[in-house]
Amino acid sequence: MNHTFHARLGAVLSTGGCGLLCLIIAFGNTTDYGTNFEFVKHVLSMDTIFPNSAVTYRALTQPAIHHIAYIIIILLEASMAFFLLKGTFDILKAIHAESIPFQASKKNAYIGICLGIILWFIGFIVVGGEWFSMWQSQTWNGLGSADRIITFFMLTYAVLLLTK
Repeated sequence: MNHTFHARLGAVLSTGGCGLLCLIIAFGNTTDYGTNFEFVKHVLSMDTIFPNSAVTYRALTQPAIHHIAYIIIILLEASMAFFLLKGTFDILKAIHAESIPFQASKKNAYIGICLGIILWFIGFIVVGGEWFSMWQSQTWNGLGSADRIITFFMLTYAVLLLTK
């Protein structure tokens, strides 16, 4: 086996791992809706940030908005799972192909990775962490999880880009 095959196998494994992670997260958020809904509700309501914070005017306290936001999160997670797992299958099918067809096989994986960047970097870290000041909450702070997940996604993105 050569270096190219091993690198391509790494792309399959990392993409598949991200896809499986998204599938499990979407499944958990769907089957345990209420528990994880509380997280979204508290982050958007900003009810557990520093008591004297001057940014609480940004809070969204309407339950309908909480549910809409949570459903969008679940749909993004499920979409990521679909694109990443489809991308894994496509890459695996092309693992022995020439460079151009192999590069084309990564399309769905790239879409899944981009959705992950939208959700976990822009959604959780930028919007949740900074706009809704999630970093101030001792109880409802998902920045550690978002950091971990976006790290996996960015490493997988790099693997995809570097795999010939």
